[in-house]
Amino acid sequence: MEIRTEGIEKRYGETVALAPTSLAVRAGEFVSLLGPSGCGKTTLLRSIAGLARPDNGRITLGDQVVFDHNKRINTAPEKRGVGMVFQDFALWPHMTVFENVAFGLRARQQRGLPELLRFRQPTPGQTEKDIANRVDWALQKVRLAGYAQRYPGQLSGGQKQRVSFARAIATGPKLLLLDEPLSALDAILREEMRVELSALVREIGITALYVTHDQSEAMAMSDRIAVMNEGQILQTGTPEDLYNRPADPFVATFIGRSNVVSLNGRYTIVRPERLRLNQVSAADLAFTGTVRQTAFLGERYEVVLSVSSHEEEQLWTSYLPQKPDLGQELTLYVSPDDVHQVTK
Repeated sequence: MEIRTEGIEKRYGETVALAPTSLAVRAGEFVSLLGPSGCGKTTLLRSIAGLARPDNGRITLGDQVVFDHNKRINTAPEKRGVGMVFQDFALWPHMTVFENVAFGLRARQQRGLPELLRFRQPTPGQTEKDIANRVDWALQKVRLAGYAQRYPGQLSGGQKQRVSFARAIATGPKLLLLDEPLSALDAILREEMRVELSALVREIGITALYVTHDQSEAMAMSDRIAVMNEGQILQTGTPEDLYNRPADPFVATFIGRSNVVSLNGRYTIVRPERLRLNQVSAADLAFTGTVRQTAFLGERYEVVLSVSSHEEEQLWTSYLPQKPDLGQELTLYVSPDDVHQVTK
C-alpha cells in the first residue's frame, strides 16, 4: 500500500506539532520517521492511522483518500486497513496470547464496546477455526508457536513485543505503523528484535512506517528515512544518502557523528572516520590541532582535537588506531571528496 500525505498540519493550542508536511512511501517500503522527541513524528503516524485528526491537508492510502480537510473526509481508523504496534505492548493482561492476537479478528466486524468484549462469539463470516488458523500463522511468523495459552505476565519483554507484532499482522493489514516499538527493551534485545522485525516485514511484503529517535535503528532497518525536526521533514533519502550527502546541518549531526565546522568561510561537514594521520595524495586537505581528549572505544580511539584557523578555534573529532598523548600536536588529512558543504 502506498502512503501519500500532502500538507498535513496539526496544532495543539499554540503549539505546532506538524507544520505543512508531505511524505510519499512506496508500496512494500520500510520507511522510518527519525527525529528527537517532540519533533512531530508520532503525530504524523497517528494522523495516518486515524487516531489524530489533522487541522489541514490530505492523506491517501493506496487508492483511497482517507483524510481530506477541504472535502471533510475522515475515514475511521478501523476502515483504513492499518495495523498498529505501540511502544508499551498494549496487551490485555487477563487474556492469553491466543486471545490477544485473536482480538482484532474477532472485533473486526463487531460494533460497539459490548460487542467487542464478547470474545467467544466468532466474527460474522469467520469461524473459530478460521480465527485459530490465522492466529497460529501469526504466532509462527514471530516465532511464538507453542505460547498461545500463556498470559502476558508469563512472557519476557521481547516475547510481549512479538505478541504485539503478531496481533498487528493477524488481521492482514496493508500497512503497518510502528511507534517506537523497541524502545522499552534493553540494548542487546533491541538489536536482536530490530533484525527480526525488519526480516518479518520484508517476508510478509507489507508497507511499514516506523517511528524512532534512534538513528542506528533507523539506519539498520530502513529502505529510506525521513528526518524530522520541529514539526517538519528536513530530508528524505536512503541511509547512505543521508549519511554521505546531508542537505541540512541538523541532518548531518543527527545521522551519525560529524564535524560541523567553518572551512574557508563555508559551512562544512567532515565525518570523523574520514580523517587520517597519513597523506594519500597532494590534493588532501590538512588540519593541525592539539589533542584535548581521548576515549577508548575498543577497536579504536576517539580523539578530540582543538584546531585553530584564521576564523576561530574549532573542536574536531576523529578516530585513530593508536592513543595520542594529551597536548600532542597532530596533523590530520582528508580527501576533498569527503568534505561535504551544506547550506546553513
